[in-house]
Amino acid sequence: MMKTISDIRKEYRLNSLSESYVAGDPFTQFAAWWDEAVAGEIEEVNAMTLATADETGKPSARIVLLKGINAEGFEFFTNYESHKAKEMAINEHVALVFFWKELERQVRIEGSVSKTTAAVSDEYFLTRSVQSRIGAWSSPQSNIIASRDVLVENVSAIQEKFQDKEVTRPPFWGGYLVNPTMIEFWQGRASRLHDRIAYFREDNKWKIKRLAP
Repeated sequence: MMKTISDIRKEYRLNSLSESYVAGDPFTQFAAWWDEAVAGEIEEVNAMTLATADETGKPSARIVLLKGINAEGFEFFTNYESHKAKEMAINEHVALVFFWKELERQVRIEGSVSKTTAAVSDEYFLTRSVQSRIGAWSSPQSNIIASRDVLVENVSAIQEKFQDKEVTRPPFWGGYLVNPTMIEFWQGRASRLHDRIAYFREDNKWKIKRLAP
């Protein structure tokens, strides 16, 4: 007999997380968990939920891919004319979530978002395959289109435009940087008594606090 949705459960028993174990700053802690996730060969380890909101506070969320980490935050790239980009232009407050189920771990991030420099966007764009670069030019992301034929026709037109030329970055495509004010590390534990250690940025310093599960 098939289980009902309410019957689906998992006991988390792999690890624990304590204040004495974590690093003094969240980026060091994230790097440690990231290395373990990569070593665990988690498929699309850089997939993260990006939550945005419009001027009324109405939220929306989708999966994007982390493409860089630096001392200021977390980088991803997208179309500047997409639905999420329009919301980020109105409301700079965003949230990210990583879920690495194989390690029974979750990382939750809250902060403000801003565009990266054109140089950063150009550098990353040129690391993408030619097909992906053409795709970025060809898709009017988030807009309603009549059929997939629109994309096929756009691809053909862009291929012709850049024939025998390098496919450079479109002006409507580039990077964003999420500068965090809170980063929470969640480790699954038995009986739903999970470990939650959060870093809060207060007066430009990180404060470590435990949250109830």
